[in-house]
Amino acid sequence: MQPVDTSVGDNPILEVTHESAHSDHPDNRLFGFVVFLLSESVIFLSFFTAYIVYKTTALHWRPDGVTGLEIKDPTINTIVLVSSSFTIYIAEKFLHKKQLWRFRAFWLLTIAMGSYFLYGQAVEWSGLAFGFGDGVFGGSFYLLTGFHGLHVLTGVLLQLIILVRSFLPNEYDKGLYGIEATSLFWHFVDVIWIALFTLIYVWQ
Repeated sequence: MQPVDTSVGDNPILEVTHESAHSDHPDNRLFGFVVFLLSESVIFLSFFTAYIVYKTTALHWRPDGVTGLEIKDPTINTIVLVSSSFTIYIAEKFLHKKQLWRFRAFWLLTIAMGSYFLYGQAVEWSGLAFGFGDGVFGGSFYLLTGFHGLHVLTGVLLQLIILVRSFLPNEYDKGLYGIEATSLFWHFVDVIWIALFTLIYVWQ
C-alpha cells in the first residue's frame, strides 16, 4: 500500500487553501505603528509635564537678559508645518485615484514644507541669546524643540524614500502601508508641534 502524500505543494486544493489562509491573515502593521506613536506621545507628554512643573515652580525661569521668545517667525513656521498635513492628505487622495504624478507633486510639496520648517528652526536657534546650558529654561527649550525637530527630520527622510520608491514598477501592488504609516507619522508630528508651540511660544 502506497503512503498518502499530504504535502501542500502536491495538492492543488490544499495549496489554494494555504494561500487563502495567508491572504486572509489580517495585516496588523498599521495597528502596531499606532501603538508606537502612542508610546511616542507618552514621551512628549512627560516632557510637557516637566516643562509645566519647572515653569510654574522656578524662582528664576529665564536666563539673565532674556525677556522672552520672538514669536513671528515661529508662527510662520507653524503655519507651514500644519499646512503640510493638508498637502500630504491631498497627496494620498491622488494616489488612491491612481493619479501618480499629482501624488508625487503634493508629496514633494510636503517634503519642501517640512524642510522649510527645519530651516526656520535652525535659523531661530542660531539667533538665540541663550544656549542649552543656560538654566532649566534653556535646557527645556532645546530639548523639546530639538526632539521634535528630530521627528520632523525623520518624517522628511521617510517621505523622500516614499517619493523615490514611487518610481519603482508595481510598487503599490502589495498595499499602501508605507504611505499610510508615513502620513500618519507626519500628522502626529504636526499635532505635537501645535501643543509644543502653545506651551513654549504662546504661554510666555
